[in-house]
Amino acid sequence: MRKLPAGLGVAGVALMGWALMGWALRVGSVQAAQDPAASPQFYTTRVQPILKQHCYRCHGGFNHRGGLSLATRAGMLKGGHDGSIIVPGDPAKSLLVRLIRHEGPANDPMPMPPKLPKISDADIATITQWVKAGAIMPEDAARR
Repeated sequence: MRKLPAGLGVAGVALMGWALMGWALRVGSVQAAQDPAASPQFYTTRVQPILKQHCYRCHGGFNHRGGLSLATRAGMLKGGHDGSIIVPGDPAKSLLVRLIRHEGPANDPMPMPPKLPKISDADIATITQWVKAGAIMPEDAARR
C-alpha cells in the first residue's frame, strides 16, 4: 500500500470536511425551511387567532396593559414593564410561554390570562412551537 504525501492527505481531509460541512448546512437550512412554524402563515393562521382570543383585550390594538403590545413582533421583543416576552428560538426563556403555562418563579408577573382558566394545552403547544421556530411574523418576511 502506497502512502500519500503528508500535505496531500491533510488537504484531502480538509476538502472532505469542507464538503461535508456545506452539505450539513444545506440539510439544516432545508429542515428549518420545512418547519411550518417557521413561516409567517403559521403565525397568521395558528398563533394570531389564539392571541386575539385570549390576549388582545388587554395587549392588542390600543390596549397595552403593562406597557405590552402583542400586535407586533417588535412589541413582543420590546416587551412591557417586565421586559421582552419572547426569546425567538428559546421557549424556555420566553416569558410569554411561562405565563400562559401558568408556571414560573414567584417574581414573574401573574399567569395569563388573569382570573381566567389557563388556555388549552394545544394552544400552548402551538405558541411554544412558534417561539421555538423563531417567532416569525408577516412583518419579518420582508427581512428574510
